[in-house]
Amino acid sequence: MSAAQPQKGAPLLLKGGKVVDGTGNPWFYGDLLIQRGQITAIGKHLEAPPGSTTLDVSGFVVTPGFIDIHSHSDLPLFIDGSAQSVVRQGVTTQVVGNCGGWSVPLQGETRRRAENEAKRYGWADPLPWTTIDEYMDVLSSRGISINVGILIGHGAVRAKVAGFAARNLTPEELSECKREVAYAMEKGALGMSTGLYYAPGSYAPEDEIVELSKVVARYDGIHSSHIRDESDYNVGLIAAIDEVIDIGRKSGVKTEISHLKCLGPAVWGRSREILTKIEKAREEGIDVTADQYPYVASGSSITGALIPRWAQEGTREDLVARLRDPVTRMKIRAEVEKNLRRRGGPDRLYIASYSAEPRYAGLHLGQVARELGLEPEEAALYLLEKQDASFVSFVMDENDVKTIMQAPFIMVASDGWALSKEGPLGEGHPHPRSFGTFVRVISKYALSEKLITLEEAVRKMTSFPAGRLGIKDRGLLKPGFKADVVVFDPLTIKDTATFEAPKMYPSGIKYVLVNGVITVKDGEHTGEKAGTVLKKT
Repeated sequence: MSAAQPQKGAPLLLKGGKVVDGTGNPWFYGDLLIQRGQITAIGKHLEAPPGSTTLDVSGFVVTPGFIDIHSHSDLPLFIDGSAQSVVRQGVTTQVVGNCGGWSVPLQGETRRRAENEAKRYGWADPLPWTTIDEYMDVLSSRGISINVGILIGHGAVRAKVAGFAARNLTPEELSECKREVAYAMEKGALGMSTGLYYAPGSYAPEDEIVELSKVVARYDGIHSSHIRDESDYNVGLIAAIDEVIDIGRKSGVKTEISHLKCLGPAVWGRSREILTKIEKAREEGIDVTADQYPYVASGSSITGALIPRWAQEGTREDLVARLRDPVTRMKIRAEVEKNLRRRGGPDRLYIASYSAEPRYAGLHLGQVARELGLEPEEAALYLLEKQDASFVSFVMDENDVKTIMQAPFIMVASDGWALSKEGPLGEGHPHPRSFGTFVRVISKYALSEKLITLEEAVRKMTSFPAGRLGIKDRGLLKPGFKADVVVFDPLTIKDTATFEAPKMYPSGIKYVLVNGVITVKDGEHTGEKAGTVLKKT
């Protein structure tokens, strides 16, 4: 087996692997010939062309590169395009701009928030883009180790047009939002995301999303939605599922329910009910699917998970001013107390990152409260006054996770970040999904527990998301397709990232090829940056 990176443009032959091609069909033994970044042949006993490199992959599984349809790597990929925690688990494509997006358009309050986030990663200068095409150009010029697709964020668009105003848009403002979405789609966005749970997306009525989704549908794009409620915060989980289905029904847009879950004890056990709703919608002809990450804990922030939406209107300075008004603070505190109960209490939430006081990273909110001598809800507000904190909360039931995973219209997604074990992207105590999502599905749920077959697991993370996103030349091991390829050892593949020690790369990943270039070898990053920005065509 050659240890060297094949010469640029030289053929590469993967010989003797167990091929799981992404279709969901049974595996087969075969060879894979790669030339000029494409798969040119699949079969048995293929001959190596002159000047080629041959890799003996017998005993290993060969699959298409994994496609992460839901990530939040917008800033991390700009900070460090090597995408360490992502590509090392076999992900060759990530979609950014999710949950209403903050990366584009970058203007006003969204710019302030994004640049504050960038400071966490050691970037103190203004971010060098405003529009989606400028962001694409910046990623391309800095170099990326994976392919990246971009969604235009409804929240970012609404914030540009109307700020964080808790009201309906005027007809003129809605028209401006439509122009923003159309511009992004013309520039190659794969679709639009909404964060109907988060401000300012939470201020948008259904009709607003329908009208913008009609624009996306004209370009055959996708609407990916963090629905309005995954628990019983406002309208309730069931009504939120009904709403996103109704948006698809009225607009005709391809609809993706992001990170489908039953969040909190109040809705545990209702997974079959929401899956049945999706099944019936599909039978009706509504093109709706969903994605999921394979963990019982979610990730959010103090603002996102605990603070009522009415208190978030306007800027962060407006929020802090409300916290400093005694009467308003008591109202907010009462809501925080309710929201903590929804999430199972303060000891089910731990701080993932908090740069104002990094020592709190890894501690449960209950521990922080006891250290400060405060009630948990008051401790949350104490932290928030200084800076928002991201945290991980144990709010799902494993039975619901398994029930959702088995549905054929569910994809795998991380809802995570492209992080690292070292450097600015290695700070804090993150959710392990950023390091282990895709390997966890394969090792735990397919190979060990046999909840789903290996072939089905691979389909859920390759051809299925590629098809939903309109990516026509990735997601399958097939002649003519781009050579995004993963080779792993089925005996040793395992997600080693845990909630206690989350910054751990998986074991068992032998090779990851991005556009035909070996980017991971024996679990180690080769330093290559062969990724590209994927544009809707």
